[in-house]
Amino acid sequence: QVQLVESGGRLVQAGGSLRLSCAASGRTFSSYTMGWFRQAPGKEREFVAAINWSSGNTYYANSAKVRFTISRDKAENTVYLQMNSLKPEDTAVYYCAADSAFYGSRWRSGDLRSWGQGTQVTVSS
Repeated sequence: QVQLVESGGRLVQAGGSLRLSCAASGRTFSSYTMGWFRQAPGKEREFVAAINWSSGNTYYANSAKVRFTISRDKAENTVYLQMNSLKPEDTAVYYCAADSAFYGSRWRSGDLRSWGQGTQVTVSS
């Protein structure tokens, strides 16, 4: 089992930037994919981005392709989500996730083994 702890969420003005962090522990991640989801008030949780721990291949939701960047630091066992040009509609709780499944249907549906507790991002207009 992988333990995930997110950090970095806060209140930011529209147009600003944030970097979220997800510290992972509990096992080796060489065969894992890790990523980010978000859930806005009254909406379903949605996939944002994922990264294959070993290869560094990245995957993005259409809404995140231009403004967000996912990366990982193997030495720190940490995954990051750099978010630029933030908009009020980016307001949500952002969750880190990890699974041995490669990016595919399980990632798009959120059927994954390990989740963090979430970090709140609020973008004011």
